Amino acid sequence: MNLTRGNFSRQERQKWNFPDYNGSPSELFAILNDTTRRREVIKDDTHFWVLKLMQDNPGMTQRALAKELGISLGGANYCLQALVERGWLKLQNFSQSKNKIGYAYILTPVGITEKAALTGRFLKRKMQEYENLKAEIEALQKDVSQATSLKQPAPPQ
Repeated sequence: MNLTRGNFSRQERQKWNFPDYNGSPSELFAILNDTTRRREVIKDDTHFWVLKLMQDNPGMTQRALAKELGISLGGANYCLQALVERGWLKLQNFSQSKNKIGYAYILTPVGITEKAALTGRFLKRKMQEYENLKAEIEALQKDVSQATSLKQPAPPQ
């Protein structure tokens, strides 16, 4: 990679999976930061949904959670362990249960606070997505009406 030249070679762009990128290193770093931001948003959303599902159904199995979220069982396990380590969830064994491997994931007070913060960020993002979509729909409707008016033949005279 030649940073002094100011541009990356085609092979370097393809290696980083940015085949259309042809700018400076600072532009690429901005793209990578954006990618990191998207990963953080996905992680936040996943944590939000896990906390919401666990609050609504503490006895939900990891398998059911994975199916509900559309992620792998290992991914669900990894996420639950991370939330337990952060202190947002605590694991409780059903001592009276006939199923001795049954556990409940209970939100801790810190988990409830974090879920509220995640909910706020989630709602803010979804409202922004809604506004962007609404603007895009309006622009498309305008394009369609303009295209339709151009296609209509002039009335015969």
